[in-house]
This record gives sequence, structure tokens and C-alpha cells, in this order.
Amino acid sequence: MFSQQVFMQGLGLGASLIMPIGAQNAHVIRTGVRGRHVALTVAACVLVDIGLIALGMAGFGSLVSSSPALLTACRYGGAAFLLWYGLRCLMSSWRGAAATAANGPHSGGAPQALASVLAISLLNPHVYLDTVVLLGAVGSSLALEHRHAFTAGAMMASLLWFSLLGLLARQCAGVLGRPAVWRGVDAFTGVTMLVLAGLVLRG
Repeated sequence: MFSQQVFMQGLGLGASLIMPIGAQNAHVIRTGVRGRHVALTVAACVLVDIGLIALGMAGFGSLVSSSPALLTACRYGGAAFLLWYGLRCLMSSWRGAAATAANGPHSGGAPQALASVLAISLLNPHVYLDTVVLLGAVGSSLALEHRHAFTAGAMMASLLWFSLLGLLARQCAGVLGRPAVWRGVDAFTGVTMLVLAGLVLRG
């Protein structure tokens, strides 16, 4: 029987993991501001999350959790990615208006846009810690008849959040695209990434 309460638990946990600003969220915001391939970027982020959540619920989360070597690789790999992305955002903020112009609309087509969002999503080990390991571990601990509801809730959180984020970024492009505002966004994102990297290493 489908449990609405368990669905809401999955939705809440999924939202709490995905809503804090991260590499995926920052990329969706950038895409929305540029106004190019927003739907493609949002769809790719959602499908990646859905696939990873499904892997976690299929038992891969328990497999990773039971392997100290894999956990260590995910932890340090995730921290390294977050550190690199954070420093990149801080450098972009430091360069200011020139960086904003350089990061503006480009001539690349859909394949390039898809490759970019897949790289941001799949090369970030922190994404695997959230979806495959954490959500997978929590979902797998539930009774068998409740796992589908929990999985659906977690997947719905990804669908709702990325869709809303892409829409809001596109609607607010006029404000977010201003050099001073974008420098602030880059600075905030960079600091957040560095803090997350430290938390991952501590965990």
C-alpha cells in the first residue's frame, strides 16, 4: 500500500539534501541566466538524480557503505571536487564583470550543454554520497512495502526543485545577470563549496 506519510518523508529528506546550493544548483542558475538550453539542463539534472536514487534503493548504497575504501574515495573525491569548484567560483567573482561576460551566452549547441551538465553532475562524488549512499541507506532501512513511496518522494523532490530553480533563474535573469549581483552569487557559491568540502572531510 502506498503510504503518503513515507512519501512525504522521502520528499522532505530529498529536498533537504538537494536544496542547499551546490555545483548542480549553481549550474542550473547559470543556465537560466544565460537563457540557453534551460529545459535540457533541468531534465538532465532530474534524470541523473532519479537514476542515482534508484541505484541507492537497489542496494548500491549499502554496498558503498560497507566498503571503507569506497567511502574514503567518495569522501576525498567529493571534497576535491567541491574545493575546485569553490575556488573557481571565487576566482570568477574576483575577476568580476569580465568573467560575467565570458560566461554569457555561447554558440555551443544542445550536445555541448548536455555534456556540461552531465560533467557537473556525474564528476561530483558528493552527489553520490547524497543520493546513492544516504538516501539509499535510509530508504533500504524501511519496510519493503514502504520503499516505493519513499523513493517516489525523493525523486519528486528532485523534479520539483530543479524545475522551480530553472524557472526562477530564467525569470530573474535580468537581475541575476547584472555583474555586481553575479559577483555576489559567485562569491557566495564559492564560500559555500569550500565549507561543504570541509564538512565532507570531517564526516
